[in-house]
Amino acid sequence: MSESVVVIGNFDGVHPGHVEVLAEAHTRRPDLPLVVVTFWPHPVRVLRPDRAPMLLTGLDDRIALLKAAGADRVEVVDFTPEFAQLTPEQFVVDVLLPLHPALIVVGENFRFGHRAAGTVDTLRELGRGRFEVEALKLVRYGDEETCSTTIRDALASGNVAHAAEHLGRPFRFTGVVAHGDHRGRELGFPTANLPVPAELACPADGVYAGWVTRLDGLDAHGRPLPSGQDAERWPAAISVGTNPTFDGVQRRVESYVLDRTDLELYGAPIAVDFTERIRGQVRFEGIDELIAQVSDDVRRSHQILHV
Repeated sequence: MSESVVVIGNFDGVHPGHVEVLAEAHTRRPDLPLVVVTFWPHPVRVLRPDRAPMLLTGLDDRIALLKAAGADRVEVVDFTPEFAQLTPEQFVVDVLLPLHPALIVVGENFRFGHRAAGTVDTLRELGRGRFEVEALKLVRYGDEETCSTTIRDALASGNVAHAAEHLGRPFRFTGVVAHGDHRGRELGFPTANLPVPAELACPADGVYAGWVTRLDGLDAHGRPLPSGQDAERWPAAISVGTNPTFDGVQRRVESYVLDRTDLELYGAPIAVDFTERIRGQVRFEGIDELIAQVSDDVRRSHQILHV
């Protein structure tokens, strides 16, 4: 096996800091393939499940984003309790050396091995005579470090615009459209419903303007798109929450594509990109009040999205 440049990290969200690490790694040795080592599930979910962070992306999305950022290959390490017991030396022997690294690139805060005993200096010591190590500073946006925690905090407060600043793109939630209660269709605003898995981050409950993209290469009615045509993307008013007006309990992302009642999306994989928060979640006393508010949400979404 030929040599490689290896980049190590969780890379949750694949934000600009992560992308810069990959770009810098490539510039150091552009002649070598770029291999990204990431961990699944999140180490904290295994070591301290009560403190596990909500993930910004699922594993498939993370891999796709890493490859889009320049990774030639993504190696997913199964993070188990047994793996967490590896010493820094064992981590290097079991995980890194089989990749034949000429250079390993990490963030300056990188820790590894049992109880996070290994530091960048440890990695340099263990790599002496075998591979080089480069540690990169964290990327900043304004006066804040760009990190997954900053993005999660922005989403938790509903500030999707701030999350997008740190992500370098709108926050995207993906899933397969499921049947809901069909109330939206009855009210004149049919929605594409995505359940929110417990481990995935999502904007705070409320209503947002954003965009819906179908991901399976089909059009609004389930027909194949012409060869070479981009995926269909529609402006939408998006509700996140449990539908308190109807005493709902399941948290969902419900997207009404503006001025469209003809979409056939059940069972389709879609992406929902959040642009701006309109309001918080409200429990309404009656259907008329709800319809009036949703109509205003649609009006606001048109204004925000300029459609």
